[in-house]
Amino acid sequence: MSELNTKTSPATNQAPGPEEKGKANSAKKAEEEEEIDIDLTAPETEKAALAIQGKFRRFQKRKKDPSP
Repeated sequence: MSELNTKTSPATNQAPGPEEKGKANSAKKAEEEEEIDIDLTAPETEKAALAIQGKFRRFQKRKKDPSP
């Protein structure tokens, strides 16, 4: 049998450096600053939510009971 290399790569063992931390923080700040203005009481929004929920429920049902 051949030997398997059980050692992990050095990149996975190291903590992120200052550059990587800076990139993560700036990306997180950009997500926090983005403000989405959606009127949750609008009829179009309610219709879209119901459509999404219905499709998701059908997907879950098919996933649970696959038909041949």
